Amino acid sequence: MKIYESAEDYLEKILMLTERNGDVRSIDIATEMGVTKPSVSIAMKNLRQAGYISMDGSGYITLEPPGLEIATRIYSRHKTLTRFFVALGVAPDVAARDACKIEHDLSAETYEKLVAFAESHHMMKE
Repeated sequence: MKIYESAEDYLEKILMLTERNGDVRSIDIATEMGVTKPSVSIAMKNLRQAGYISMDGSGYITLEPPGLEIATRIYSRHKTLTRFFVALGVAPDVAARDACKIEHDLSAETYEKLVAFAESHHMMKE
């Protein structure tokens, strides 16, 4: 099943907020992403119907295994690309924005080659 970039962004944001805050609600996502609560509600309904998330009676959102897999992959790419760009001398805030723009579209082959290059040149630091 093809997942859209916007859905990947929501899943990634849920993972980031979960790591930072422990609990995630729709309002947290709306605030963090700068989108309206109705937009988040529609996205959460679609993600829930696709089996990527679940939501309890209090509105707390949990990533289900398929959603967690996608979120982890995208967030890992984001962090790796950001570190790579910073190693090239790009300002951290610019590096993070640029990583966000390409994390979804970069082919697996190009991403793997970029990581291998960076590692072979000792560019990547955690």
